[in-house]
Amino acid sequence: MHAELKVSQGKLVVVDLEVVEGRIADVRLSGDFFLEPDEALGHMSDAVEGLPVDASLAQIEAAVEAARGDAVMVGFDPRSIAMVVLRALGRATTWADHDFTLVETGPLHPAMQMAVDEVIAQQVGAGERGPALRIWEWASNAVIIGSFQSLSNEVDLEAAARHDTTVVRRISGGGAMFVEPGNTITYSLYVPGTLVEGMSFVESYAFLDAWVVRALRELGVAADYKPVNDLVSPAGKIGGAAQKRLASGAVLHHVTMSYDMDAAKMLDILRIGREKLSDKGHVSAAKRVDPIRSQTGLPREDVVKALVDHFDRENGPLARTELDAATWERAERLAETKFSDPDWLARVP
Repeated sequence: MHAELKVSQGKLVVVDLEVVEGRIADVRLSGDFFLEPDEALGHMSDAVEGLPVDASLAQIEAAVEAARGDAVMVGFDPRSIAMVVLRALGRATTWADHDFTLVETGPLHPAMQMAVDEVIAQQVGAGERGPALRIWEWASNAVIIGSFQSLSNEVDLEAAARHDTTVVRRISGGGAMFVEPGNTITYSLYVPGTLVEGMSFVESYAFLDAWVVRALRELGVAADYKPVNDLVSPAGKIGGAAQKRLASGAVLHHVTMSYDMDAAKMLDILRIGREKLSDKGHVSAAKRVDPIRSQTGLPREDVVKALVDHFDRENGPLARTELDAATWERAERLAETKFSDPDWLARVP
């Protein structure tokens, strides 16, 4: 078994190994890293041998750390060795291990957006479909609150009604989002847990958003990632991410970015927005979020196409698909019974 891992801002770590009677054997570590003294490489390889194939990332890392001794490791560390071992064992995967599809649905209303997200994630977890990317298109205004947010604390429902804005609750955590058709770019990734195996939640956010950061930079946006879940530029916040890990092992990761924005309307509806910016006023509110339109000058459809094309180049070929009738029916039922249910919306009053 063979696997490779390019350490973020580091070097390449490679492992070749065998499995004998449920245990790791004949481990050979290599790479373009730096290590002193040389013999530490053999000690760390030996430490992995004999471990059960279902050893956790932490167990493998601890074994390597103990064998490392006083050795100086440059460009890699015991954790990266543990990660590449998991890849060799088939328990962790890379982007290249998967064939992604682009799920195209057309414009959807808020409850249906939430339902499609949950259904596709469930299907990926059940093995009914492969990993997928979806770019959302909005059919109406919406406020989407996080799974654990208080409805009354976050949203002025009277203001939402005045602005013809539907309020829904999603299954992932995080903060409230205000969206209008044409002014927002939202995407979802539906991936197996093996793609982020061994990563903390914070690490997985950065990992799953790295492609869009690179895509935005190609468009001239000085984009970056800011923990825990923000996409930012020197001029302000671009967007935010949220994530839900299903019991089946699937990961739903979605990001909403501001293409354009009506700051006054947002602050009229979102209580949290008014509170966060109360010491700066509405003039500063427009500067807190830095829309993509102001940085690129491009039409929204051109930005979306550039993002999809970038993903296709990095992780493609990206096959296009529409939802089948059974999936539509399942999502419509969920939209009605869950995401349009007042009890679900007010589950945290």
